[in-house]
Amino acid sequence: MLGALQDYLHDVFILQFDAWVALGFLAQALFSMRFLVQWIASERAGRSVIPTAFWIFSIAGGVLLFVYSLYRRDPVFIAGQGLGLFIYLRNLYFVLREKKQVTA
Repeated sequence: MLGALQDYLHDVFILQFDAWVALGFLAQALFSMRFLVQWIASERAGRSVIPTAFWIFSIAGGVLLFVYSLYRRDPVFIAGQGLGLFIYLRNLYFVLREKKQVTA
């Protein structure tokens, strides 16, 4: 059992590692940073807030994950990231529009 697990982990994390996997890890790291940014901003404010950086990390990570999913030809991942990108871009539009209205 332990040998089979070691073989599996070696195959997944060593043998299959290439530039696309590195891109996938970078994309996931960017995507995950948005939660750290949101958590820190909320802790500082003492309430739940979503800073602009949350949407920027969402878009950056989402675009790279979308590219990665296209390469991997994963229809579930493609559909999920595609829809997510639309939502992230729309929310960033709302944030920027509101900032523009406040400064005007």
